[in-house]
Amino acid sequence: MHGRRPGDGGRQPGLRRQQDRGGAQAPAPSTDAHGDTDGAGNLSATAGAVVFDRSRNGSGPAAGPVTSTTTWTPPACYYAPKYTPEQLQKYLEAIWGAESTGHEWELGQRKKYVDGDPYKDFNKDKAGKGYWWDSYVTPGREGDPHALDCDKDIFWVDKGEAPPADAPQAISARMLAELAYAEIRVPSTEVTLAPAGVTKVNLPTWAWLDAATFKPVSVTASVPLLGISATTTAEPVSVRIDRGTADAETYPASGVCQVASGRVGEPYAKGKADREPPCGVRYLRSSGTGSYRLTATVTWHIHWTGTNAPGGDLPDGAFGATQQVVVQEIQAVNR
Repeated sequence: MHGRRPGDGGRQPGLRRQQDRGGAQAPAPSTDAHGDTDGAGNLSATAGAVVFDRSRNGSGPAAGPVTSTTTWTPPACYYAPKYTPEQLQKYLEAIWGAESTGHEWELGQRKKYVDGDPYKDFNKDKAGKGYWWDSYVTPGREGDPHALDCDKDIFWVDKGEAPPADAPQAISARMLAELAYAEIRVPSTEVTLAPAGVTKVNLPTWAWLDAATFKPVSVTASVPLLGISATTTAEPVSVRIDRGTADAETYPASGVCQVASGRVGEPYAKGKADREPPCGVRYLRSSGTGSYRLTATVTWHIHWTGTNAPGGDLPDGAFGATQQVVVQEIQAVNR
């Protein structure tokens, strides 16, 4: 049972199932993610499931999220604790009292949560021994079709027990790691060029990224109520240089510059004019009255560790930035 809660906005998981039964829309799962509890260990009225620690994340106005280099994306929804027995009773009875969901649907819900098929009186006899789990939509994914994947009815999980196998999106260390993936922010990949801004035809242009900003970042996601957490870390491994024109060559020829000693490429310095840069580009034609769009895209290796879980790799992520490069002809001097 799901629907629309005032202030949530947008269609949420479970509406498809309820509408198929002919009922009107009922309140939807919350997207709030605080994981708060009261002194007795009960879920607070605004409780969500996941808490994020972003203190070791990338920052700055140019920082941005990584995009998976595969077709995989972080989950758009998940299941986690949401209600105590008393809270579920209050939540459902308010919906039933509104008489907006259809008589047949309401009778089915009362049978399930009150009359003992399979739950009796909202499981009040188990108060303090577990929680009612419901779906959450990952913030920012409310309009994603995959947000409708979590359409399972609200279900009970005893403390210390695993959620049912037919709820694959149930919160776990692995799921937390995937949610943390979506929170990763990495610094801008605008490279330093020499010559800067304006270069010459057939002149090697050196490119590098400063080691001070080019370092691993991480986000930790946790559910304090369940005592589980996972940390997802992104480490830069390479930069791909897109020249912005076919009339150019890259160093190396593949256009992929590897990370070495926390840095990509090598800063230009006097005395290196006759050397090929370890990372850079050589333009073969002038940009005329315009400029070329050079794009540097960093590939980040992403992995995770978690509570009572071996951890492992997640799909690599990518983040790029574009900058303008003016290329001029070398002017010959006639004597």
